[in-house]
Order: sequence, then C-alpha cells, then structure tokens
Amino acid sequence: MVNYIPRITETKVKEWLEFFPALIIVGSRQTGKTTLAKKITESIDKPFIYIDLEFPADRQKLADPYLFLKNYEDHCVILDEVQRMPEIFELLRSMIDQKRQPGRFILLGSASPPLLKQSSESLAGRVAYLHLTPFLYTEIEETVDWRRHWLRGGYPESLLALNDSLSYDWRQAFIRSYVERDLPMLGFPNNPVLARRLWQMIAATHGNLWNTSPFATSLGISEPTVKKYLRFLEQAFQVFSLQPFFANVKKRFVKSPKVYISDSGILHALLGFKNDMDLAANPLLGNSWEGYVIEQIKGIVGDDLEYFFYRTYQGTEIDLLLCSGNRVLAAIEIKYSSAPKVSKGFHIGLEDLKPQHAFVIIPEGIDYPYSKDIQVTSLSSFLKNHLPDITGKNG
Repeated sequence: MVNYIPRITETKVKEWLEFFPALIIVGSRQTGKTTLAKKITESIDKPFIYIDLEFPADRQKLADPYLFLKNYEDHCVILDEVQRMPEIFELLRSMIDQKRQPGRFILLGSASPPLLKQSSESLAGRVAYLHLTPFLYTEIEETVDWRRHWLRGGYPESLLALNDSLSYDWRQAFIRSYVERDLPMLGFPNNPVLARRLWQMIAATHGNLWNTSPFATSLGISEPTVKKYLRFLEQAFQVFSLQPFFANVKKRFVKSPKVYISDSGILHALLGFKNDMDLAANPLLGNSWEGYVIEQIKGIVGDDLEYFFYRTYQGTEIDLLLCSGNRVLAAIEIKYSSAPKVSKGFHIGLEDLKPQHAFVIIPEGIDYPYSKDIQVTSLSSFLKNHLPDITGKNG
C-alpha cells in the first residue's frame, strides 16, 4: 500500500482518538484504512497492537478474546476486518465500560451495514465512525491533476501508478479479486461470472435511471434477486444510488433512482477505458464526469447533507440537489464543457424549488456568473470555496 495519508482525514482521526474510546473506520478494500490506522497510532501516547481477523493466526490469538484484550488494555488495539467477528462487539462494550479511556480500540471494516448494525447496538455513545473513501481530489490536487484522478479514480495504488497501463492493470486485478473473493465473503453467491456481468451492466448504465427488468432478463435471474445483488455492491462501497426529489408542486415526477459506480477509475476499468482518449471518445463521457463530481461532493460532505436529483416527466431536470431537511441548499448542473449552456429544464427546476444557491460545475476555468442566480465554477473552486458556504463549515 502506498504510504500516503489524506491530510483532512488524519487530523480528524487524531481528534476523535483523543476523545472516543473506540473508532470505527469503514470503507472499500484498498482505500488505506490499515495504513491510516497504523499511521495515526504513531502520534498517540500509547503503544498499539494490530490484529487482522482474516489471518487464521491472528484469529487464534482471540480464541479467548477477553483474556487477550485484557492483557493489552493499555494499548490501542487495531482489529482489522472486524465484521468477520461480530460477536466481539458486546465484549468491547463491556471492556470500555470497565475502563473508559480514549483511543482504546480502532475497528476496521470493509462492509458497512452488518458492521454498523452490530456496533450501533453494542457501542452506542462509545464510538465515532469514519467512512474512508478512495482519495478525494481535494486531498491530492497538489500532487495529481483532475484528469488523472478522474481517469484512474481514487484508490492509492491505481492513482499513483507509474503510468496509465499499470493503473488499469491494477484496477482489473482489483475487480477480479472482488468478484472472486470479497463479494462471496459478504454473502454474494460464489458466481464470479454473474457478479462481473452485473457490475459491468451497472457501469454501462452509470448515471441513468435504474430499471431492474433488463438486468433480470439479461442475467437470467429474478428482479428481486437483481435488487438483492445491487445491495451487495452498495454494501461493499462499489455502487451508490441517488434518489429522486419530490417537490410539493403539481407535476409528475420520475420515481426511479439513478445508480452510479462509486469510483470513477473502477467505472472506467469496467468499461475498458485504458486512457484519456478511450474516455473522450465514448458517449458515456458526460455521465462519467457527472458521477465523478457527485463522488467528490459526497466524499467531502458525508452524511451532513442529503443528496437527490430532480426530474419531471415534463422535462425539468437538475443533476444534484444538496438538501438539509426540507431546505434545498444548492441546485447543481454538472457539465463537461468549458462553455456550458444551461437548459430550460434547469431554470424551471430553480423556479420550482427556489434553492439558496445554484451552480454549474465544469472541469476547470475561472468562476463567473451565468445569470443573476446561477454561478459557473470549476470543480476545484466549488469544493474549496463554495461547498463550505453551503454546509456552513467555512473556517
């Protein structure tokens, strides 16, 4: 693993470890969870011990988990792939209550729902959560430009590979490993061919409205099974859904979600895009850029806001809404263009929703007003200058 730690994440984790008895870091494999945990423990005032629950020798150490952990109660104990030992959560709760000190446990997991369900039941009030995404553009823009980040995605080994060919080979190996090993461990049927076909079909419809029926027909499985398998990919942090927003206006709304591959580099590998030319020549260019922008925004904001798209059958459409409760804080159009044209449907959407802010996000260039109510901004400027204003976390 490349020893490269996101600056924002490192600071946040240090603060949490100095306050909470336990920290749970979840995220896809190969995002750097283990590297981050070990790096952070170097700066706290206690020794640490690392246990990987996928290694039989390490699991054997926890044959009597209470006795083992009691011997290391003055250490920071890192338990990696903790979802493989869900029964340990209740014991951790008891041990924390017996000796409530900050930074006792760091728990790492590659699948969120089962892990969070167990931890929320047993460790409520004792734990902080961090979802570690692949590298975000704001974390690496001084090292890597947006074109490379978009093409290769945020996984460290892919992003920092010596060339595009090596990056592409790494991502193909990552996909093979996921369908052959990781998804079956999460409960997905041990059928690599089916898993890869499903994943590739989702990539081919990236950013489109979800329609279960063609997937079921092509894969030869039922529609409920397709939806179940989609949830597996979501639980593995490989897919995310954007739900439609329903406004209190007399219009017919699209009710299906839009589904995206979570990492742009994995998307491009699934589609066979090896370099910038492959990407630029494909009709999915705009959809890829849209998903990439949403991926960066969600990665920074996390669960602080809600995310929707807006579409009516009359043609009104907004790519992304950032919402807090019933308030629409920002309406965003995402364009892969240096001279964007805002559609009539976007203007109508603004009249319907009356958001506090409206933006058109483009790859690069200076910010300028498109109209009295709409600002054109580069992705970098939006993330660094405008997003903090929207979230109320400016300075």
